[in-house]
Amino acid sequence: MKFPQSLQNKLNIRKENNALRVLNPQSQLVDFASNDYLGFSKCESIFNKSHQVLVDKQIIQNGATGSRLLSGNHELFELTENFIANFHQAETALLFNSGYDANVGFFSTVPERNDIILYDELCHASIRDGIQLSLAKSYKFKHNNLENLEELILRFQSDTIEIYIVTESVFSMDGDSPEIESLVNLSEKHNALLVVDEAHALGVIGNKGEGLVQKFQLQGKVFARIMTFGKGLGCHGSAVLGSNQLREFLINFCRSFIYTTALSPHAVGTILVAFQELSLAHDKIKKLRENSQYFDECCSNLNNYKSNNSSIKSIVISGNNKVKEMANFLQDNGFDVKPILSPTVPVGQERLRFCLHSYNSKNEIKQVLELLSNFKK
Repeated sequence: MKFPQSLQNKLNIRKENNALRVLNPQSQLVDFASNDYLGFSKCESIFNKSHQVLVDKQIIQNGATGSRLLSGNHELFELTENFIANFHQAETALLFNSGYDANVGFFSTVPERNDIILYDELCHASIRDGIQLSLAKSYKFKHNNLENLEELILRFQSDTIEIYIVTESVFSMDGDSPEIESLVNLSEKHNALLVVDEAHALGVIGNKGEGLVQKFQLQGKVFARIMTFGKGLGCHGSAVLGSNQLREFLINFCRSFIYTTALSPHAVGTILVAFQELSLAHDKIKKLRENSQYFDECCSNLNNYKSNNSSIKSIVISGNNKVKEMANFLQDNGFDVKPILSPTVPVGQERLRFCLHSYNSKNEIKQVLELLSNFKK
C-alpha cells in the first residue's frame, strides 16, 4: 500500500530529532507523570458508587444510542449538570464528551465573524484548534502579560464587535497561573468577555478543588469556564459553565455537541460521583498542596526551576536527547517522569515535567530529586 512520501519525510524528521511519539503501556513505576492528581481514577469507592447510581436509577444501558438532541439525553445528564452548576456556583453547566470537544466546539462557535479573540500564547492545542475553526480574527498575547493584552484590546476595541480574552487557570507545561483578579478587572474595564480553561485547576486549586476563578470568588465576572474531568476528577468528559443563554446557544449551534453520540450513562454517572467525592476530598486536596510546597522547597536552589501553586512542576533541561536521557534514567530507577520535547515546547525549553499527586509521599519526592541531582553531577 502506497504511503505519501511527504508524510514519511515528516516522520523521518521526527526520528532524526529524537522527537517521535510512540504509545507505551501503562507504567507500574512511582507516578510522577499522570494527571490523576487526587487518585480518583483508581478510587474503588467511585468505581462502585458509579455502578450503584445506574442500579438505583434502573438504567441497564451500555451506550447513549445517539446524540443528546436525538435519543441520547438520558436522565443522568440533568442531574449531573445541575450538581456541577451548583458546585461551581454557575448559572448552568453543559456536558461535553471531552475537554478537547468542549474547546474546539466553544471557540469555533461562539466568537463570530468580525469578533476578536485574544489568547495567551501558551494556550492548549485544543483552544488553538477551536480558534482556527472560528470565523473570528485571533491574536495571541505574550504569556500572562496583561500590558501586552491591553495594548491589543485598545488596538481592536470597537462598539460593533465583541472581544474575547482567553486564558487558562493553570498552564499545562509550566504549571503557572495568570493574575486572575487583574485579568478580570481588565476585561471589565474594556467590556471584554473572559473565557478561562480550568482543566488543570479542578481538584487542585481552591479549598474544595473548585478552581482558580472560584478561589477568588470571580465566577460572576467570567463569561465562560471550561472544566475538564480527565485530570483531577479522574474520569472523562468536560463541561462549559456559563449563563442560560450561553447553554442554549451551544445546544443550538455547537457542532461538537450536536453531531456526536452522547456520553454513556456510566460515564455521566462516574462524573456525578466524582464531583460528590470532590466535595468531601479536603484531606486529599490538603495533602496535594503540601506535596507541591515540599517540591518547591526541595528545588529552591535550582536555576532552571520556578515554583508555583499547582501540581505541575517543570525543570528545564535543554535538548531532546539530554532530557530523554535524564527521564530514562529516572524511569530505570523506578520513577515515572516524562520528558517534554520540542516541538511540544520551543527548542531550548525542553523539560522534565513532574505531576504531583495526593498519594505521592515526601520520601518519593525527595528520592526522585536526589536521583536527578546525582545524574546531573
